[in-house]
Amino acid sequence: MERFRIRLERGGDQAAIRAVHTAAFGREAESALVDALRASDAWLPGLSLVAEAAGEIIGHVLLTRATAGGEPLLALAPLAVRPDRRRQGVGSALVRTALDKAEAAGERIVVVLGDPRYYGRFGFEPASRHGLRSPWEVPDEVYQARPLAGYAGHQRGMVTYPVAFAAVS
Repeated sequence: MERFRIRLERGGDQAAIRAVHTAAFGREAESALVDALRASDAWLPGLSLVAEAAGEIIGHVLLTRATAGGEPLLALAPLAVRPDRRRQGVGSALVRTALDKAEAAGERIVVVLGDPRYYGRFGFEPASRHGLRSPWEVPDEVYQARPLAGYAGHQRGMVTYPVAFAAVS
């Protein structure tokens, strides 16, 4: 297995990040979401990470600002790994590094909409256990939260996402 490294997104990475998301999802909605988030107030430059191997970007994860009850939290979305690089630990390394960076930045909790079998391995659990609700009609177990070290339970209620998420269908 070819080695990869995780690093912060930098200028000039945008086209490669778009290509990774389009390949991973088979559509351009997630690529457009990343571009819209990058141009929004929700963007946190230190929380957009890429996986790189042999000078090519093979994966990307993004954490952006969201709120609940007027309190800040983070939304993990989207996460993408190029199809030819799946099942090699790239996505897991991206998520772990993103969570570590969020914690180091003093963030308190991260929410994600996704497969509990996948995200559970990183400590995510139903967000309802923390008093957080999804703005979408989804099963309780797929809307998840991961408290970080500074979590004190202040974020409660319906999670409000950046308007860029409204465009993803």
